Amino acid sequence: MEKKRVKIPLSRKIAAMVLVFALALSIVAIAMSYFHYRREMFDDYEKFADNIAAVAASQIDPDLIDFWLEAGDPGEEYYSTLDELCLIRENGGVKFLYVVKPEPDEVYYVMDTDPSDGAIPRGEHEPYYQGDFYKNAEKMVRGENIEPIISNEEFGWLMSVYYPMRTTEGKPAGYVGVDISMEDVMRDLSTFAISGIIILIIITAVFVAIMIFASTSIITNPIRKLSSAAKSFVETEESNRQVQTDIFRQLKISSNDEVGELYESLSQMESDMNTYIRELVNVTSENERITAELSLANKIQTGIIPHIFPPFPGRNEFSLYAAMDPAKEVGGDFYDFYLIDDDHLCFLIADVSGKGVPAALFMMASKIILKSNALIGCSAADILAQTNQTICSDNIEEMFITVWLGILEISTGKLTAANAGHEYPAIRYPDGSFELYKDKHGFVLGGISDLTYKEYELQLKPGTKIFVFTDGVTEATAKDGTMFGTDRLIDALNEEPEAAPERVLHNVRMAVDDFVKDAEQFDDLTMLCFQYNGPQEKKDNSGEE
Repeated sequence: MEKKRVKIPLSRKIAAMVLVFALALSIVAIAMSYFHYRREMFDDYEKFADNIAAVAASQIDPDLIDFWLEAGDPGEEYYSTLDELCLIRENGGVKFLYVVKPEPDEVYYVMDTDPSDGAIPRGEHEPYYQGDFYKNAEKMVRGENIEPIISNEEFGWLMSVYYPMRTTEGKPAGYVGVDISMEDVMRDLSTFAISGIIILIIITAVFVAIMIFASTSIITNPIRKLSSAAKSFVETEESNRQVQTDIFRQLKISSNDEVGELYESLSQMESDMNTYIRELVNVTSENERITAELSLANKIQTGIIPHIFPPFPGRNEFSLYAAMDPAKEVGGDFYDFYLIDDDHLCFLIADVSGKGVPAALFMMASKIILKSNALIGCSAADILAQTNQTICSDNIEEMFITVWLGILEISTGKLTAANAGHEYPAIRYPDGSFELYKDKHGFVLGGISDLTYKEYELQLKPGTKIFVFTDGVTEATAKDGTMFGTDRLIDALNEEPEAAPERVLHNVRMAVDDFVKDAEQFDDLTMLCFQYNGPQEKKDNSGEE
């Protein structure tokens, strides 16, 4: 008699997965927030100290530093300069300001503006402090720039910034040193970390409780109701009112397909964002609350897009890498890839009209609909057609989306692709270079219902690469109004055409950054590079290939 298998309720499986996911997501979110906050605080203090040091250095004649150290009477100019530095220290709000002359084994003090009895006399010298001070001794002797040093010695937490000075002949003359107290910053970081842990516990508890309750009845939604709820969410966000906690959850939709997955994702985003907002109301200002809300939305949005590479360990028939950098905290661009079955891989890139939270919500819905149609076995053209029909059926906001989508038959290298108003892909065949492939565009999704789309086939040889992107790459704009353009894109792709997909994306991003420099990013920047390596060799029963 066959042994009866023990069935585990689906609700318990979902509860266990949600618990692990919630803990991991919350830990990552809090850790990233902490390190971002720490980096911003340190950067602000570093800029402030650099400015004070630069102003102080402008008052000093570097050619006189050696004379001041060696002379018995440094002269009137020395004391007038010291008075100027004392005023800068007093008015600048720094703890210590001094001038030093580094030597290989010791540091000689030229000036010290400390008004207390602890001021170090001119000509006094001492060995370098252990740690970062000692590690940078050789650089200081050569008069090189050094990174700010954060220490906790006898004077408490300090950030020390050293501004190099050179003589008219270009030789190292010494440094202006500025020490800023970091006690308040360290206390703020400690408080921030404790608050983050508390928020982590609350978010995880609320999140898991909500999802366990929802999973008992397998809650799902039709797209029309989700779209209506999304519109209410957007209207609430645009009116600057506090978002209601149960806009999505009160729908009580039941389904066991990808629509249910979309409903859970939106409920998670809503619950996490509002829980986070309520926790921050009593400890942050209004601007900080809004910034934290959008930052959390960014983390949630980033979490639903594939971000673990390589994505399919053990599948060496192909390799791919993708990246998304939204212009705002949340964006409308996205990419996706998944195995439809063991021999078919679907990968795509898309660009939603608009920016911010409305585009992000529309993006999440579109991503799920596209995947749902792909997983039921639709062709590339049918995936676009059915997704367009679903979006058009309840597109009150009249948003649209461009999509390039390809389905690869892994064993043969045959790629079937379709394009709904998206940018041309760039293709590189083995031993060749990247070139734009000007495929036939269909109309955007969400514009007109009952459309059909055309698809085309490409035969990929081992080593073939396909690079797809959104218009944020080619339309990246420098301060003079010049766009990056497709020519520069192709040049960047062909800088290392045989490189791995990750390196290809790195080269393009570096080229874009070098072109726009510090100009503001106005559009989402998303890229995906796919490389076909050929079918995987299989071994027969004897172990021979």
